[in-house]
Amino acid sequence: MDTISLERFEELVEEALDSIPEALWAAVDNLAVVVEEWPTRQQLAQVGMRRGQLLLGLYEGVPLTERGQYYSLAPPDKITIFRQPILQVCPPGDEDAIRQQVRRTVLHEIAHHFGISDERLWELGAY
Repeated sequence: MDTISLERFEELVEEALDSIPEALWAAVDNLAVVVEEWPTRQQLAQVGMRRGQLLLGLYEGVPLTERGQYYSLAPPDKITIFRQPILQVCPPGDEDAIRQQVRRTVLHEIAHHFGISDERLWELGAY
C-alpha cells in the first residue's frame, strides 16, 4: 500500500520546483518535469542500472553547458521523478522524509540540466 497518493507526491515535486531561487530558475531552458511510478528498462539501462536497483530520478536531454548554436527546435529536456523508488527509500508514512527526498532528487536532476556531473555533485557533498 502506498504511503502517499500520486496527487500528493506531484504536489511535493511542485513544492521542490517552487523552492528553486528565481534567478536560477530563469536560467532553466526547454525543460519538462514529470512524475512516473517506475523507470522503464530502457531508462535503467541508460544509466547502467538493472532491474531491481532503485533509480529515484533521471535527467534526459542536452545540458545547458553542451548546447551549441545548432540547438534549436529541440524537444524539451526531461526530468522524471520516480514515485515508487522514492517511497521505498523513505520510512512508510513519513511525509517529511518523502518531501526531503523529493527535493533532493529534483535538485539533483536540475543540476544535471546545468551540466553538473554526478562526480561533481559528490565533490560538493550533494549526496
